[in-house]
Amino acid sequence: MLGYRAGRLDPMIDPRMDEAPLVEAEGLKVHFPIVSGILQRRTGSIRAVDGVTFAIARKETLGLVGESGCGKSTLGRALIRLRDATDGHVRFEGRELADLSGRELRRMRRRMQIIFQDPFGSLDPRMTVGAIVAEPIETHRLARGRAKEERVRELLTLVGLDPAFTSRYPHEFSGGQRQRIGVARALAVEPGFIVCDEPISALDISIQGQILNLLMDLRERLGLTYLFISHDLAAVRHISDRVGVMYLGRLVEIGPSSAAYTSPAHPYTRALLSAVPVPDPAVERRRRRVILVGDVPSPADPPPGCRFHTRCWLYERLGRPEDCRLVEPELRSVNGDHAAACHYAERAMHSDLGVVETALEAERP
Repeated sequence: MLGYRAGRLDPMIDPRMDEAPLVEAEGLKVHFPIVSGILQRRTGSIRAVDGVTFAIARKETLGLVGESGCGKSTLGRALIRLRDATDGHVRFEGRELADLSGRELRRMRRRMQIIFQDPFGSLDPRMTVGAIVAEPIETHRLARGRAKEERVRELLTLVGLDPAFTSRYPHEFSGGQRQRIGVARALAVEPGFIVCDEPISALDISIQGQILNLLMDLRERLGLTYLFISHDLAAVRHISDRVGVMYLGRLVEIGPSSAAYTSPAHPYTRALLSAVPVPDPAVERRRRRVILVGDVPSPADPPPGCRFHTRCWLYERLGRPEDCRLVEPELRSVNGDHAAACHYAERAMHSDLGVVETALEAERP
C-alpha cells in the first residue's frame, strides 16, 4: 500500500524521515454499525474513516480540511484513541495504541490531548476554572496542594488569562476566554501532541485570530505537535506546515501548505479553494468558481471507483473516463512530497480555472 516501505512511512507522506514521526496512521478505518429491526441486527456500516495513511512529524502542524461529515473529527479522535479503530494501525511514539490498556493507556494519554470545538459544552458548568484546569493534574497525580495551585495559575497565565480567575465559573467568560481555558486544560499534563478539533469555528471572527496566534506561540515555546482540523482554509494555511484534504472518509490530497494552496492536485481541493471569498474585486472578477453538482454520497454506500467522480468537474470535462468510475485511485506523489488520490491529478494541477488566486494568495499591494 502506498505510504509504507518496509514498515516505515514513505517520505512522500512523512517528509521528515531523518527522525521517526510522532504520530502514524496506517490503513486506519473507523466504521459505525447500522442496525435495524426489533433484534437490532446489523444491516451495514457508516464508513466515517475508510483507509487513511499518513504521519505527523514532531513539532509539525498538519491541517485537515473537508466538508462536514467527511470524517475529520472522527479521524482526530481515533488518533488519540478517544474512538477505537475498526481496522488499521495508529502508532504514537512508535507504540501501537490498540495494544495499550489500563495504566499503559493512561500514561500514554498524558502525551496526547484534544481541544474541542465548543468552548462552552466542553467545560463542566458546575466546576470552577481552577478545578477544571486542575482535574487532569489530579488524575495523573502530577502535583498536590500548593504546587497544584501554582501550576493552575501558571497555566492560566500561559494562555493569557488572569490567575485570579480560578474561582470563577465557565458562564462568566466570553467564548474566546472559555477556549483559552480549554487550551490550558489540554496543556496541564504537558502533552507532546494536541488534536485541535475546529477550535475557532464557534468563535467570533475577531477572536479567531487571537486563538490562532496563541496556538502558534505555544507550539514554538513548548515544542508541540498539532493536528489542526478546520473548515476555514485561510486559518489552516496560516497555522499549518502541511495540509491534508478529506472527502467521504478518504484522504484525497496531502502536501506542503504552499503547494496544496498554490497548485492543488485534486479536483475537490480546487473546488474548495474556489469557494473562498476574495476581498479584492479585481481578483474576484478574474476567478472562475467551481460549482459542485449533486449531493455528497452516503458514507454507508460510497460510489465505486473514485468517490468524488459523481460530483467532479474534471470527470465531466474529460468525457467521463471509465477508470474514474471503476478504479479507486491511490494516493500517489504528483510533485515530491505533494500527493493526491486522482487518476488525472496532473490535469487538475494545470487546469485553467484560475481558482488559486484567492484571498489566501492575493495579499499583495
